[in-house]
Amino acid sequence: MESILVHPTYFPSIAQMVAVSQAKKVIFEVSGNYQKQSYRTRAYIAHSNGRLLLNVPIKHTGERQKTKDVIVENEFPWQSQHWKSLETAYRTSPFFEFYEDELYPLFKQPVSGLLDHNMHIFNVICELIELEVPLSQTKEYIKQPTDIVNLRYLAKAKNEKTFQLTPYYQVFETNHGFLPNLSILDLLFNEGPNTLNYLQQQDIQL
Repeated sequence: MESILVHPTYFPSIAQMVAVSQAKKVIFEVSGNYQKQSYRTRAYIAHSNGRLLLNVPIKHTGERQKTKDVIVENEFPWQSQHWKSLETAYRTSPFFEFYEDELYPLFKQPVSGLLDHNMHIFNVICELIELEVPLSQTKEYIKQPTDIVNLRYLAKAKNEKTFQLTPYYQVFETNHGFLPNLSILDLLFNEGPNTLNYLQQQDIQL
């Protein structure tokens, strides 16, 4: 795949990471306006009752904000709540203990800007799965970019596209069947060092 344009998201979806793993270059959209109810602040994991939403609260100004200006709301302990949910969901998974020391600081260190936090998460994930890909960021918002694969829609949480991903082992699969296209964390905790290989082998229609 050629260069792709995507939004920095909170623990990206598997579909987005499939695109990233198969791209020659990744360009992050950082110049557009912030949109509510998107994967910029959301991630889904597999829990005992099915899909569980992890949501990052942000400070609302009452006015339209640029994504790069969005500040996280830290008046309540959302980070520790997210980590507890991950522990509950994945403590018995094959590779949670293998990665928890590298991931825990993301839920302990103070967070201010949403964009910086999502970029930091992305870099940590790439390091854990041993993915190296050239990165850059937009300098202006272009509604209909050319000469690039525009995958910004992958950040939309509503009416999202369904992808035919290869099933893999999930901790609660016997409870509710295979849940596709969760956060990359689900794949990481269940597939471990095979994560990158899985991503690169997927053939999905983006």
